[in-house]
Amino acid sequence: MNAFSRSANMAAYQSNAVHGGVASADSHGLVLMLMNAAMERMGVARSCIERGDLVRKAKLLHSCVKIIGELRGILNMAEGGSLAQNLSDLYEYMIRRLLRANLETDVACINEVSSLLGEIRKAWIAIGPQVRENPRQAVGAP
Repeated sequence: MNAFSRSANMAAYQSNAVHGGVASADSHGLVLMLMNAAMERMGVARSCIERGDLVRKAKLLHSCVKIIGELRGILNMAEGGSLAQNLSDLYEYMIRRLLRANLETDVACINEVSSLLGEIRKAWIAIGPQVRENPRQAVGAP
């Protein structure tokens, strides 16, 4: 098997794994998948900066901006009150920092956003069992 075949097979496997995960996930799981994807992309973007691959870095950070924008967009502002508003503001801040990281190739901005999203992710994981039992309790979620 040549390198191209292995690469194509791996891509097909990863695509099936992702699609299968999405199909079987509940709303809490889907939000967690978005957070995980953003965290992973930020890590790869940092590596791209170290290697000087600025084109790939830009694509990855753009993807992170879109993911965090999606997280912001699915907040329940009507029922989430100040928690939802605070999360919305924090997501907006993260987006601005990622845009700056992309513009200035600034690893510190990526690290800051990764840390902030990591804290939100930890809290999201912690409330998982509670949300699955009563989804209305996460009205400000994510």
